Amino acid sequence: MASTDTSPFRPRDINTALALLTRLPVKADFSRGARASWAYGIAGSVLALLAALPTAAVLWLGLPPMLSALIWLTSMVVMSGAMHEDGLADTADGFWGGWEKARRLEIMRDSRIGAYGVIALCLSLAARWGAVAILLEADVWMFGLIAVAMLSRANMTLVMTALPHARADGLSHSQGRAPRTGALTGFALAGVVAFGCVGVSGAILAGVAFVMAALCSATAKVKIGGQTGDVLGATQQITEIALLYSLVIAAQYGL
Repeated sequence: MASTDTSPFRPRDINTALALLTRLPVKADFSRGARASWAYGIAGSVLALLAALPTAAVLWLGLPPMLSALIWLTSMVVMSGAMHEDGLADTADGFWGGWEKARRLEIMRDSRIGAYGVIALCLSLAARWGAVAILLEADVWMFGLIAVAMLSRANMTLVMTALPHARADGLSHSQGRAPRTGALTGFALAGVVAFGCVGVSGAILAGVAFVMAALCSATAKVKIGGQTGDVLGATQQITEIALLYSLVIAAQYGL
């Protein structure tokens, strides 16, 4: 339900963002809907910090980075309820399994997963596992992963404000359309934190995230004429992969 509160920012929006993007037990004001999307990046940072605890513990106990990366990945997936992974799978099935908008949206709504969805999920998990394993060998891995978690979720707000809803129902539609001011503020906040976490690499990550938002928006516009909750989840996953690989490349060059 849309809110009569038109204030651009409220502290309780952080709880709403956490409730929408995670399975953490928090009280939220869902009437704020998309107005709380500016805090999506903050929700990402909370997830990253919580996932860092068991990851740091197993690294300290001597578990190799390759296996420790699985702890990180599992923690993030469990705490988010695999919401973004589900969106990626549904989007892959719909975008490439249908020939017209109506059929694509129908496929995306189907709870069954198809070949495109399975392939997308396998590639996403493998890509993130490998990149995180490499990053865990660096002393500043925690800061880098916090930056990635924030920017990949803040990126969803850019797509929310750039595209109309592709259907007249669903989770994304029920939350409303993100105000441009809130979306840009949320993305800027994530970019500033990323710069504070990893310096110049953070600025590079922000640039990559913006490009990925543009690409995801353009693809969704062509395929279904707008965005859905599944498209937003896919955007988060694709952006996260791009940022992780960008961070690995930046580390190779000492940035």
